[in-house]
Amino acid sequence: MQFHTAKSYAKINWSLRITGKRADGFHDLETVFQTISLHDELTFRESDKLSLTCDDATIPIDDTNLVMRAARLLQSPPVAIELRKRIPAGGGLGGGSSNAATTLVALNAMFDLRRDDLPELALSLGSDVPFFFVGGTAYATGRGEVLTPLPSLSSSTNGIPLLLVLPEERVLSKDAFARITRYSPPLGIDAYRDGFESYTNDFEEPVFAMLPRLRDLKQRLHDAGATWASMTGSGSTIVGAFASADLRDTAAVAFSDVRVERVETI
Repeated sequence: MQFHTAKSYAKINWSLRITGKRADGFHDLETVFQTISLHDELTFRESDKLSLTCDDATIPIDDTNLVMRAARLLQSPPVAIELRKRIPAGGGLGGGSSNAATTLVALNAMFDLRRDDLPELALSLGSDVPFFFVGGTAYATGRGEVLTPLPSLSSSTNGIPLLLVLPEERVLSKDAFARITRYSPPLGIDAYRDGFESYTNDFEEPVFAMLPRLRDLKQRLHDAGATWASMTGSGSTIVGAFASADLRDTAAVAFSDVRVERVETI
């Protein structure tokens, strides 16, 4: 019986600008994606029917889950899928999108399907899904699917030390987009090659107005020594970058009242 296990990595957005509303109802974006070491794990085993189990009881295991939707879309032989969750849902870390991309890639390889339409299938599942075929650091436009790889922002093979602050508050993407009242002109890829100066997140202002505690968490990261801090995606996770892992680990002590994760860019 065939089985395959794969890691499904989270992402952050170094920068995220909403540049316009499209005729198809989606928004145009300009963003810089980054994969990070926080990951879920998916195991696929041949079975007589498609099924999904998860060690987090709050995660749906029916066809509302992108893992199930990806497997059905690919039309592979049936598998029993086990999902071990570490990426929180609704935190702007792309866990569901990453799970979907990992499912498409894993089943395509497991059954030697040789599908050449995985990017199209990925985009039909969500705007962030195609990025997870690329990974690393990438500049993206369109809905987020027009991707250009960028050099790593870290000069170290160990990546940039990050502290993820994970509040209990959750933000639905549709609610965040509904609060966008103005659009930002795109800066172009060259603006993002030289550090954090041009990095911003257009969701911060409306989401912080809705959930003021998130603004406080961002300020606390700066106060704790972060060289850069921002909300990722449409929230609610707040991310801080640190000059060293030791400084990051020391800063984590100041957040005993909220869940944090120590991670690195990959």
